[in-house]
Amino acid sequence: MELRHLRYFLAVAEELRFARAAERLHIEQSPLSRAIKELEEELGVALFARTTRSTRLTHAGTLFLEHVRRVLAALEQARDSVKAAANGFHGQLRVALSDGVTPSRLSTLLALCRQEEPEVEIRFFEVTLSQQIKGLHDDLYDVGFAQSDEVGDGIVAVPAWSDVLMVAVPARHPLLAHKRIPLDELLRYPLVVCDPQVCEGHARHVERVLRRAEMEPLIAERVASCDLMMALVSAGFALGLTGGAHIAASREPGVVARPLASRVPPLTTYLLRHDGNPSDELAGFIGRVQSIEFPETPRPIRGRNPDTPEELMP
Repeated sequence: MELRHLRYFLAVAEELRFARAAERLHIEQSPLSRAIKELEEELGVALFARTTRSTRLTHAGTLFLEHVRRVLAALEQARDSVKAAANGFHGQLRVALSDGVTPSRLSTLLALCRQEEPEVEIRFFEVTLSQQIKGLHDDLYDVGFAQSDEVGDGIVAVPAWSDVLMVAVPARHPLLAHKRIPLDELLRYPLVVCDPQVCEGHARHVERVLRRAEMEPLIAERVASCDLMMALVSAGFALGLTGGAHIAASREPGVVARPLASRVPPLTTYLLRHDGNPSDELAGFIGRVQSIEFPETPRPIRGRNPDTPEELMP
């Protein structure tokens, strides 16, 4: 089995069309088909079920795909580590990011890392929570950030920072008459929330809050990023529900932040790592996360509104 067999298999498994996979690999379709046949013969199983109309993975092919992705990711990381060493770095940290961690807080942390340990290269991987947990178990990542501590056995979840869950409101919206927005009033209007397939931890937290009311929320849109959420709020499309720091970091005009009237748990970002003795580089990184004191409640107001109370203005 050669490395090209794995790369060819991955392309076909992701495209599920031999012609498109061949185009992606910049090869002819016949050598691609031949390579897949060689791989299946060596493994002794059919990896694809092919008809004249479609190509799909068999059960064996689905299982093999998981291993192939892990092998290719490990090879990519090994290559990057060698390059990092050649460029003068003496260590590497692989950091997984889920749920869209707050940019301002991440930049503060990275500035401290560069200042205190510039010889350690830090690489980032934006993945879903489930991918992060699996990657920590499979040693694809050293550490990660996510907005959930529901991580199962073998993973340690330590609170890193918290945000007040706030409502992002378009300027001149009727709800701005409230200094603190009652949940029942919030649910009278369409909401834009994070997609649970992309931001699992964030979506779970918001869903728990919304379940406190007897009304069913009207979800206008599910988005993959808070940037798109803020754009939709700014356009008056719907109300958003996210951490105050995300609203503060938004560059969209005409977005006003309001807290909820009822007391709700903060949106907490956790540092996740495999349960075991951390390396020196990882221990130093964790120490820096714990040393930074982030403000819990930012001042996330953009777009002056004549009905906005002065204490909420910048």
